[in-house]
Amino acid sequence: MASTILRMENITKLFPGVKALDNVNIDVTEGEIHAVVGENGAGKSTLMNVLSGIHPYGSYTGEVYYRDELCLFRTIKDSERRGIAIIHQELALVPHLSIAENMYLGNEQGNAGVINWDLTNQQAAKFMDVVGLKENPRTLIKDIGMGKQQLVEIAKALAKDVRLLILDEPTSSLNEIDAKKLLDLLIEFKIKHGITSILISHKLNEIEYCADRITILRDGKSIETLDKKSDEISEPRIIKGMVGREMTSRFPERRPIPRGDVAFEIKNWTVHHPLYADKKVVNDVSLKIHHGEVVGLAGLIGAGRTELAMSVFGGSYGQQITGEALIDGKPIRLASISQAIQNGLAYVTEDRKGNGLMITNSIKHNLTLSRIEFVSKRGIIDKDLETIRAGDQKEQLDIKAPTVEQYVENLSGGNQQKVLLGKWIFAKPDILLLDEPTRGVDVGAKYEIYQIINQLAAEGKAVLMISSELPELLGMCDRIYVMNESKLIGEFSREEASQENIMGCILQASKGEISA
Repeated sequence: MASTILRMENITKLFPGVKALDNVNIDVTEGEIHAVVGENGAGKSTLMNVLSGIHPYGSYTGEVYYRDELCLFRTIKDSERRGIAIIHQELALVPHLSIAENMYLGNEQGNAGVINWDLTNQQAAKFMDVVGLKENPRTLIKDIGMGKQQLVEIAKALAKDVRLLILDEPTSSLNEIDAKKLLDLLIEFKIKHGITSILISHKLNEIEYCADRITILRDGKSIETLDKKSDEISEPRIIKGMVGREMTSRFPERRPIPRGDVAFEIKNWTVHHPLYADKKVVNDVSLKIHHGEVVGLAGLIGAGRTELAMSVFGGSYGQQITGEALIDGKPIRLASISQAIQNGLAYVTEDRKGNGLMITNSIKHNLTLSRIEFVSKRGIIDKDLETIRAGDQKEQLDIKAPTVEQYVENLSGGNQQKVLLGKWIFAKPDILLLDEPTRGVDVGAKYEIYQIINQLAAEGKAVLMISSELPELLGMCDRIYVMNESKLIGEFSREEASQENIMGCILQASKGEISA
């Protein structure tokens, strides 16, 4: 019988005004994949930060036992020395350093303070081979995709002789193909190397696919642990534990509304890479969105979806942008972000913490940031008016926070995403470009965001929705365009669209059997 590698007993962690963890208990068996699930704010990441020493011993109550020894971790280095490594959702890689340099940053290979670069690259190549990363160790991080960057993080952990690997939302930025490869890698680690993994993920199909046991947290408490050998492991069963009730549908129903005229259209839109002028990241794309319509944009990572949306939004990505943009049939110029906003466009970025929100500022300032003139008089912000308008927006979107003065960094991921949506809804746009609008949020918060999107469509807004989750596009969209390698390669009505049809279209295009 396998032994217990980890026990966390009665873990309680307080932040100012919030009990993030309330007597949480969890045990992990050596050599298993153990999932930790729960809604945003349930305490999953906080619990893992306690385990890894990010929240040091003494800042919480309760005990952590690793291999039956009490852990008094005061820094992340303490946990790493014991063979525990954590990989966060926001990857901690330096873009302008090589793969090998990133893997051994802080763990340099050499003697007497002199780095042995040959040894560094040799060691990096060895662990890159284990994770199936076919790149030169000298390749810069900025020159590889997100899926390969995840593999670099795992190889980096293996280089530290990891025995317990913690992964916090490791597939949130990956398409379904790359996500499955990563999950299969965890299974391989378990079988071949006996490595134990703790997996935090909102993607319940992934949990169902690879987890041996699942611990469910709700409101900072451990609710139950399900065992694949003896319990029913299904998405409805997991959701019931997470939210405390049955959810009959993952997507809200939309009332049928007549499709309006074409609200927004681009013709022959072409965009070149911002650094490599001869490389087209968007190649001769034409598409249209009607008033009251939610249109999906599917494709693998690197297909050009984000580049398309950002380039349309005032040329905020790329160079040598050519093509025609029309609103309500009239040609318009979108040469700057301010022009895009003035013409009724809004872009909700996929990177809410990096590019979307000022997380160390208040909900109020974030919500009104897109159109300061709406809360200003003669160029000076009216603080009372700003508070009132932000309060109305907070109430409308059901942002869970005591006041609009609360800092965004203290909100759950789902509520941060609502603030990001609210920031652009405040701008009163007619056309919304939503790039991964539910990335990194739980099933309950997703449902609320879907309701907001449906309401925008019901008001006659035109919505373009980019998502790497095909079930999300199928559940929400009236039509779906498909991109691959910078080109538009297909279009499906709601009735025609299916995972099989969309993936088949992508695979055919990758083989060169479709030209656009």
